[in-house]
Amino acid sequence: MSAVRRYDVLDSPPDGAFDRITALAARLFDVPIALVTIVDSDRIWFKSRHGLDVGEIPRDPGLCASAILQHGPYLVNDATTDPRTLANPLVAGDLGLQFYAAVPLTTHDGHNLGTLCVIDRQPRELTDDEVTNLQDLASVVVDELELRLSARRTVEVEAELRHVAEELAGTLQDSLLPAQLPAVAGLEVVARYHVAQRDQVGGDFYDVFADPSGAGCGVVVGDVCGKGAFAASLTGTARWALRTIALGDWTPAEALARLNAVLLEESAEPERYCTVALAAVRPRSSGGAELVVALAGYPQPLLVDASGNVQRLGSPGPICGWFTDAEYADAVAEIPPGAVVLLFTDGLLEAIGGRGCFSDGPVQDVLRSLAGHTAGDVADALDGALPTGDLQDDAAFLVIRADEAS
Repeated sequence: MSAVRRYDVLDSPPDGAFDRITALAARLFDVPIALVTIVDSDRIWFKSRHGLDVGEIPRDPGLCASAILQHGPYLVNDATTDPRTLANPLVAGDLGLQFYAAVPLTTHDGHNLGTLCVIDRQPRELTDDEVTNLQDLASVVVDELELRLSARRTVEVEAELRHVAEELAGTLQDSLLPAQLPAVAGLEVVARYHVAQRDQVGGDFYDVFADPSGAGCGVVVGDVCGKGAFAASLTGTARWALRTIALGDWTPAEALARLNAVLLEESAEPERYCTVALAAVRPRSSGGAELVVALAGYPQPLLVDASGNVQRLGSPGPICGWFTDAEYADAVAEIPPGAVVLLFTDGLLEAIGGRGCFSDGPVQDVLRSLAGHTAGDVADALDGALPTGDLQDDAAFLVIRADEAS
């Protein structure tokens, strides 16, 4: 019974493979009825039935319950004279069973689950060759059961491995992002991250770190090449290199130039490169803030003011880790009170604009509709604009809102 439960076949839906076997057995042995049966604790259930309308019978009168007690064929040539079947209701009843031949369905570890049996309403005998054919067909039934058991176990193992991989990837991904964003007076900062494949570490990252001078903060959003462990290693290098550089005097352009040098110095196969948007944000006591931004192969950040006007910030620059002579430029912008700045990875463009979209127009439309709202409102709206289901690419973004004058 444990083996029956292990194969999880009872009450399963009809299966064409087993139905073809019973149809073949009926033709091969020229009988009206052929069955694949599974013997349960109180019933005999028919996995496949040819020439019979009922789906199961009680175990007590069933001949299959007797057939599984031996390891060879169970043959009843004439049920009306065989002492094993004289009083059986299947013989005297409407079924009128006169001939019964069954071979146990023996699993690879020696348990009999049920039978492949052929039934006739008149006495008859099988030749040795016919018994061998019935045994071979029973072996095919067992092979089909084993195949389904193996497939189910494979799916279960794959699901467990994927679950473990997702947990590990999630833990590693979390370790590559700030546990919490620092509170910066005069600014509201909200970050979101959506990974495309939960069982792999994504290539996108973000960070927010307080300026050592106490005047504002540095914000970075980046996208490294690759996925998985390689991406995790490169993300860690980029993120902590920028944090270390920002401990001294720095501008975004200078920091990107130093990061470029770090990546080139560690260059190996495959190449280590990333795209980055790095900004220094300094709130003003009168409200609003100054933003200095430099870009390395990265989409231009977007600013939307309280009136709904949207503008791109920064000047495009080369990818970090590709060119020894790369130069980066600082661009200064004023963030009016109540205005919002969005830094985002290119995965957000495809997620909102559709597959293959590299225009920031759809993202601008979302921002215009939220002019004057909080950073949290903007982040929630961008989340809501993402498609349901898996994304084509990772999507990370930072929303920064400059407070009104205190």
